[in-house]
Amino acid sequence: MSATISSINYCPVKSISFQTIKNCKIKKNIGIIGDRIFAFSKNLDLEQAKLFEKSPDERKGKWNKILTLKNSPVLNKYNFTLNDKKLKFTLNDKEILTIDVNQLGEREALSNKITELENTLKQPIVLMFNKDFPFFDTSISKKTDFVNSVSLLNTQSIKDFQKKINKKIETSIFRGNICMDGIEPWEERKWIGKIININGISFKVEKNIPRCVAINLKPKSDDNSFNLLQLLKKTYNHFEMGIYLTALEDGEINLRDKIQVK
Repeated sequence: MSATISSINYCPVKSISFQTIKNCKIKKNIGIIGDRIFAFSKNLDLEQAKLFEKSPDERKGKWNKILTLKNSPVLNKYNFTLNDKKLKFTLNDKEILTIDVNQLGEREALSNKITELENTLKQPIVLMFNKDFPFFDTSISKKTDFVNSVSLLNTQSIKDFQKKINKKIETSIFRGNICMDGIEPWEERKWIGKIININGISFKVEKNIPRCVAINLKPKSDDNSFNLLQLLKKTYNHFEMGIYLTALEDGEINLRDKIQVK
């Protein structure tokens, strides 16, 4: 059996969006170009948000300073898609607002639209933008010694989980960048510390991905009664699904590319 990419996904806006693509460019020590390059600040004034936006050192451990599905589940019903320099904000696939990401005034308009639609969100909210230092979980967490990452999911591990709990689980609930098929369930956990190769690009397998209550949210809703997190712990005695990768080279990956373990 050999591992093959079954889907490629990225989130232009941290936590909120999910976009499926056929191929993507990879940048060394960063990951998928365009992934998590935006994030909404929480409880920060404009000057504080600018500092958080520019400096990864300012982000460590400050999960309460950005909007995430964990602290703001009402955002799960929305989505963002990024095409060239245009960021489209949608609900149920219907356009709410499209902005030019390079126009500060338009980014402010999007922040205002979010607060208008969801008045339970505490203001101010600022749409932050940094394509050189994206807003990855690993750039915020104090529990990782690497900053940027690509997440890799084994669809067979998800299917094994689904079978054991007798519940339908959409792969997108785990928001993996790369999904693969063709290997045994949980085989990816044996790759920690190894180098894998995809289309001539080397990636270091860093660690298993710890999950949070965001996976309890049913897709495209703010219903967080799914209880997947506790079921994961009950079934496997851990809260993990997927693995983190660090890109060691520039390049491009495509749907159906083979994944080779060195």
